[in-house]
Amino acid sequence: MKNQFASRLNELIQEREISKRNLAKNIGVSAMSISDWTNGNVQPTAENIYLIAEYLGVTSDYLLGLEDDTGSKKSNH
Repeated sequence: MKNQFASRLNELIQEREISKRNLAKNIGVSAMSISDWTNGNVQPTAENIYLIAEYLGVTSDYLLGLEDDTGSKKSNH
């Protein structure tokens, strides 16, 4: 299964034209953590997902691939 979190985080970073280092600083984690998350090597904690969602103005469900960009829940059927 493709890592939806890593894909969406990368897309949002590019769309908002922010650096990974700046994101890391603003949510209080290391730049290496952001790199690990965007490469799909490590999954962030629930608290860090919340902080990323708040900072980027999206929902946690969107970051996790549980809803699309309109806010509609995705169906697994």
